[in-house]
Amino acid sequence: MGTAILGGRGGAATAGGQRAAIAARVNRALLHPAAKPALFALCLLPLALLLAGALRGTLGANPAEALIRGSGDWTLRFLCIALAVTPLRQATGWHALARWRRMLGLFAFFYACMHFLAYAWLDMGLVLSDIVRDVGKRPFVLAGSAALLLLAALAATSFDAAVRALGGRRWRALHRAVYAAALLALLHFFWMRAGKNDFAEVGVYAAIVAALLGWRIGKNLIQSRVAAGN
Repeated sequence: MGTAILGGRGGAATAGGQRAAIAARVNRALLHPAAKPALFALCLLPLALLLAGALRGTLGANPAEALIRGSGDWTLRFLCIALAVTPLRQATGWHALARWRRMLGLFAFFYACMHFLAYAWLDMGLVLSDIVRDVGKRPFVLAGSAALLLLAALAATSFDAAVRALGGRRWRALHRAVYAAALLALLHFFWMRAGKNDFAEVGVYAAIVAALLGWRIGKNLIQSRVAAGN
């Protein structure tokens, strides 16, 4: 029995050592000087493919809708990816992922801007009065605009100078608004698809955002209990 216990502990130690070794290798790869430029280029690839499709005429019968929808889809995807960085980092020990979180969040804002620009140009002809009227008239446009404004505030305060000016605690509290932006983006997507009675993709994104938000709430509850215990 003692041997079995020792064997079990030894196996657990070996597995833990293997995980630590894998994490170390991954962290070294993530910290490689070429890693960040490669990520930057990869993040621009969806936009490049959308523009190439528009130029080649391969976006289908309604290329304007494809550009608007495609840029919106990538906004939501980048939001999910940025929100997943911290849980993934803590679960795997890939701590070097933290250096990528800001870039991923800024790309979520970038694609949100591309989405709004495509809507304002291709749908509304860049007529400001029509855009303002449309925001007040259609709830899904209002939700998307609110998400964009939140992301703009987060992007503007994402730099080190803003962290120093606001202070760490206030900066972290402000940047938790990314979850509100994700929920507004999800609501925007839901209302947009409601007219077509197509909720399959909405359900996938909703499950991802719910899981990430649930992780954040659970972490905060644990930290509150630990603090109360102390």
